Amino acid sequence: MIQDGPEDIAAARDERSSRAVVVSDTPVRWALRGRCPRCGQGALFAGFLKVAPGCTACGLDYSTIQTGDGPASFIMQIAGFIVGFSAPFVEIKYHPPLWVHLVVWLPLVVALSLALMRPGRGLMIGLQYRNQR
Repeated sequence: MIQDGPEDIAAARDERSSRAVVVSDTPVRWALRGRCPRCGQGALFAGFLKVAPGCTACGLDYSTIQTGDGPASFIMQIAGFIVGFSAPFVEIKYHPPLWVHLVVWLPLVVALSLALMRPGRGLMIGLQYRNQR
């Protein structure tokens, strides 16, 4: 854990971006909602998945955040699990034609992937912030 010395605490009174000024008790919850993990006020994303350069409220710099492909791999596993076990269950129980499977499962995979991508990326950012401060 990072220990703050007396000079860091004194500097925190003047600098808004100091790590000694941590307002957030729930950075993961705020990042899941697309808000700044430190203050919960500023926006985390500048687009659908593009991370903003920094928080407009507290000045936290987001340029050091590296999520990589972690969120995408978790989301593929979640969507694959749901569809991978639901499709055979429906096939065994109801025996629908092949076109029904295509109409139901392909859009479901796309919808699940898109719906979970932004919260998944926010989760990874919130966890990274919480574990690195």
